[in-house]
Amino acid sequence: MTTQAEWPFQQHDLPLDERVRDLLSRLTLDEKIAQIPQYQAAVERLNVGAYKHGTEAAHGISWLGKATSFPQPSGLACTWNPQLMKEIGAAIGDEARAFYRKNPTVNGLTLWAPTVDMERDPRWGRTEEAYGEDPQLTGQLSTALVQGIQGDHPVYLKAVATLKHFLGNNNEIDRGHCSASIDPRNMREYYLEAFKPAFREGGAQSMMTAYNSVNGVPVILHPAVMDVVKGEWEMDGFIVSDAGDLFGIVKDHKYYESFAQSMAESIKNGIDSVTEETEETIKVVREAVEQGLLTEADLDKALFNTFRVRFRLGEFDPAELNPYAAIDDSVILSSKHGELSLEAAKQSIVLLKNDNSVLPLSAAKLSKVAIIGPLGDEAFRDWYSGTQPYAVTPLQGISKKLRGKQVTFESGADDILLTSAADAKALGIIGEEGKLAVIHATESHGEMFAHTAWGWNSHILKSSSCGEYVSLNEAEQLAASSKEIYGWYVKECLNLVPEGEDKVSLRTWNDKPIHVDPENGTLRVIEANAPAEKSVFNKTIVKNGLEAAVAAAKAADTAVVFVGNHPLLNGKEEIDRPDIVLAEEQEQLVKAVYAANPNTVVVIVGSYPISSSWIDEHIPAVVYTSHSGQELGNAVADVLFGDYSPSGKLNMTWYRSVEQLPALLDYDIIQGKRTYMYFDGEPLYPFGHGLSYAELSYADLQLSSTKLEADGTLNLSVQVSNTSAIDADEVVQLYVQALESRVTRPLKQLKGFKKIHLAAGQSLTVEFILPAGELAFWDVTREQYCVEPGEYRIVIGRSSADVQLEGRITVTGDAIPPRNLFVETPAENYDGYHQVYLDECKAGGASIHPAAEGAWITFKDVQFEEGAAQFTARVSSATGGSIEIRTGRPDGELAGTVAVPSTGQLQQWEQVNGEVRISSGRTDIYLVLGGEILLSRFQFNH
Repeated sequence: MTTQAEWPFQQHDLPLDERVRDLLSRLTLDEKIAQIPQYQAAVERLNVGAYKHGTEAAHGISWLGKATSFPQPSGLACTWNPQLMKEIGAAIGDEARAFYRKNPTVNGLTLWAPTVDMERDPRWGRTEEAYGEDPQLTGQLSTALVQGIQGDHPVYLKAVATLKHFLGNNNEIDRGHCSASIDPRNMREYYLEAFKPAFREGGAQSMMTAYNSVNGVPVILHPAVMDVVKGEWEMDGFIVSDAGDLFGIVKDHKYYESFAQSMAESIKNGIDSVTEETEETIKVVREAVEQGLLTEADLDKALFNTFRVRFRLGEFDPAELNPYAAIDDSVILSSKHGELSLEAAKQSIVLLKNDNSVLPLSAAKLSKVAIIGPLGDEAFRDWYSGTQPYAVTPLQGISKKLRGKQVTFESGADDILLTSAADAKALGIIGEEGKLAVIHATESHGEMFAHTAWGWNSHILKSSSCGEYVSLNEAEQLAASSKEIYGWYVKECLNLVPEGEDKVSLRTWNDKPIHVDPENGTLRVIEANAPAEKSVFNKTIVKNGLEAAVAAAKAADTAVVFVGNHPLLNGKEEIDRPDIVLAEEQEQLVKAVYAANPNTVVVIVGSYPISSSWIDEHIPAVVYTSHSGQELGNAVADVLFGDYSPSGKLNMTWYRSVEQLPALLDYDIIQGKRTYMYFDGEPLYPFGHGLSYAELSYADLQLSSTKLEADGTLNLSVQVSNTSAIDADEVVQLYVQALESRVTRPLKQLKGFKKIHLAAGQSLTVEFILPAGELAFWDVTREQYCVEPGEYRIVIGRSSADVQLEGRITVTGDAIPPRNLFVETPAENYDGYHQVYLDECKAGGASIHPAAEGAWITFKDVQFEEGAAQFTARVSSATGGSIEIRTGRPDGELAGTVAVPSTGQLQQWEQVNGEVRISSGRTDIYLVLGGEILLSRFQFNH
């Protein structure tokens, strides 16, 4: 900030922590308070500039101007390529630096990416933002992106990666106040496991907490923030709250009554930067200090973390010392970054099916190709895409491959006219604002609209005369005024509700009815007393989109149908998906095209898995790509025509239907049989699946030993050969399975993967290192990780289901002793449960909360050397209830019943005691809960 080091904090040769403490010592209390918001205030007397935390960068810099756009994270995950992710992170970090240099006050270097949330359910509206259902894959890819963003300089950071959203965040419904019930095994083996590598190996310098609660505690206040992230993982950066979440503790969770208390407790629990309105944040922090809820030392602790990161970004040092300070505009939209975007898009494409080698297509042999479908001539951006510099559509990419050939396009959309059923006047456009009104006496003079149905009552109308989408304006009138379908509220979305043959009524994006204003004929949100007939319109189809698509397919050598989702409709932030299948209208389009031309290829362009059993059964070649940024069309064309052999692998299980999934809010992947690890049904496509044009073979699995100590390491190798004439990339996948265990273990679990390039005819030896610690699970009986003794299966596959080679090893591990329930035992450390969920215990820890009658928890293989005579428990109940202690089964022998009195209200805790009669020996214990009670801890006594 200055050329002369006036104060110690400006002396770059002093230890970092000493410099930070010196700066904090010079700030007044008011100045410190002004540093807590996301927008940190300048302190001019110390030459400290204003700074903003939080630049969106999910797959490229967003909303600061045109920037390189990479594929959606869900697509990047399908590359299975950490090195590529590191290069993408480096490109994003470079462009962030260039934007920062333009305006350092607003264009901050602390980037809100990557999203590390575990995608245990594909219905999540934000599936596009994260890396899939497996913690190993997510951990490696997000760690690599973090390393690329932050750079590899020993002193300075290029930019800062912010992991989001910690923790248990995989639903949008009720996200502001819902609670995810996550027991210790699920937490340790799955949800935490995804975040850990980016801190421990990647050195991530920032993290964002989630809106939801976990086990009844808003995550912003959850002990894991301090105990695990800043404790176990030794994170030395700062933690930021999500937008509006800190005040949401009061408004949504109803957890505290005052904003001052929520502010104080959040900061004391590790929140260092608050994403709320700046002046309101300052006001509430000051109130918390004045009320004695927050001390200046608490502020210092938070600001030490944020300023320590700012120092590492080089803000307070001479520019010549910082290798990243010289990065300028030349990196934004550089050709190198454009090439990287194309490479990422190509590597993300997954070949789902290719019967009889229909693909690749031959440009030389084709004379006429029909491109069909609503995604055929689109390259949409999602909410966090930012401003794309350009966007190549599939039609454009394929047309370049087929120069001189005939390429036709039909979207499948109908061209329609709408006339008022009341007076037969046709809909037209009036004024510069593009308002829709019934103004034409003759139907043929009416405005033509392209009508696209996206499924689940989401319809789009696009004006043929001005080329703009119909949207709801601020006056709640419909107008052809939107250049794209985009916005936090997608006001271009309409519902055309059938009202009899060839008649429809219109409803807005937020389900408000539209009628014709009797004064001027405009279309507006209906008034309470408006005549019903004014809401009905005759719909005349001038061009039948399905028939036009069929005609184009019949006339072509090959038809390529592009279906999928619009990333702002039927699933986005704040909106979970209504289903996982392809929209009915699009499936009908595919069926009709295939009936007209059996040489049909389907390309699914989606933000998430989109299932269609019919397409898989009938269509010979099926390709999947996410919305892939600026180079979508070129990448798809390269794969379709064989200029790149597809190498993408699915980052999620593609289920056949929602019937294969438990409830959306069920976060127990073990009992819910979620993800490839526990799902024992037949998926549409398995995790890790992805075909190649090349013929690849696996041979010669070598294990360094068939015996492994609990602290040892297994080295293994496999030879992979390309026996075809096509160069190709391949992802070699390593899975393990415990063949015997005290608990339910994964059917298969990814423990390593490597993406390799094989030239035609080439063979490579691929090596893996598997520490025995990777075989561990969380032992709830002793609250520690445990590598059990026994036999383990080692699997090398092309997917989780496509096993190529396997071997077995015997591990000398740590045998789990019988359970000892004569020590105070957290009830959450059960071995099994029925009809319960985890809630808070305000006296410390979590509690068991019955969800219905017949609720129970069980503890297996309990040792009673001398029997048991007493049972003690910490409980809470507003109405009273009971705990039955049974042996062997939920309805087994009754050993005793403990009455639970009313404690006044839930979360007021008391200890209860009761007599039991349990003989000596080993047995399973069931605690059957009656009434609305909370059970936190318990133990037996002689």
